[in-house]
Amino acid sequence: MFGFEDMLHSEFTELPFKIMFYVIVFLFGICIGSFLNVVILRLPKGESILGIGGSKEEKEKASHCMTCGAKIRPIDLIPVFSWLMLRGKCHTCGARISPRYPIVESLNGILYVLTFYVLDINVKSIITCVLMSLLIVVAFMDWDTMEISMIIVGIIFVLAVPLALFYSPEYEDITLKSRIIGALIISVPFFIIGEVSRPIIRKKFGEDFRAIELGDTFLMFASGAVLGTQAVIVSTLIGIFSAAIGGLIIKKVTKDSKFAFGPFLSIGIAVGALWGPQLAQMYLNLLATE
Repeated sequence: MFGFEDMLHSEFTELPFKIMFYVIVFLFGICIGSFLNVVILRLPKGESILGIGGSKEEKEKASHCMTCGAKIRPIDLIPVFSWLMLRGKCHTCGARISPRYPIVESLNGILYVLTFYVLDINVKSIITCVLMSLLIVVAFMDWDTMEISMIIVGIIFVLAVPLALFYSPEYEDITLKSRIIGALIISVPFFIIGEVSRPIIRKKFGEDFRAIELGDTFLMFASGAVLGTQAVIVSTLIGIFSAAIGGLIIKKVTKDSKFAFGPFLSIGIAVGALWGPQLAQMYLNLLATE
């Protein structure tokens, strides 16, 4: 551990330090969010993400306005603030720049701040921030393509390793057993539902897809290993509930009942990462009082 545990929650830590810390975390978060935009756009296309190995055409495409071809100035690359200063338009031709860029950047910064606010300064907070960024990639990429990248899911699963290595009963109540059960308790039912539903859907609608796709199943497997049993159950319930509401809205707007499940599961996982065990305990306490 760092020796900073509970610093933000301590009554002896001065308010100016907390404010400065959260501001720095937010600024760092939006910078990482800018990189997430690149990942979300390029990973599904198989394009270079770090600018290494990409073709000359890809590099030129990344540094020019897609409408007029004007080169993007360094000042136009400041996360969030450049979009605001440009009022969401290209500085040369005035073409509209999608508001999703600052949304992703701001969301990542806010989630970083929220993570440290809830969990304080420790190893788990840093790893959870990485998880939040990966969930943003999963959510927006699945929304765009209806697919979840196994590369991102694999990285989420790997996060369980340092969490297990840095396990401390004083700051962490998720045991190795809880992580193993967490990896299986949702993913196995999801897999079964997908397998059973596939022939039914093929017979009824003539389309070859599953009620719950393998990407969602693997996402919950990896997330269960990171969060543990209680938190992943809470995450799934929140994901299903939000998907039910979101699905109704999507169907009403688009008249299409098929939608990406990943964004809603990502919301549930983010909530579970911050408050999963507490929400589970609250529910158990309610059952005990009835």
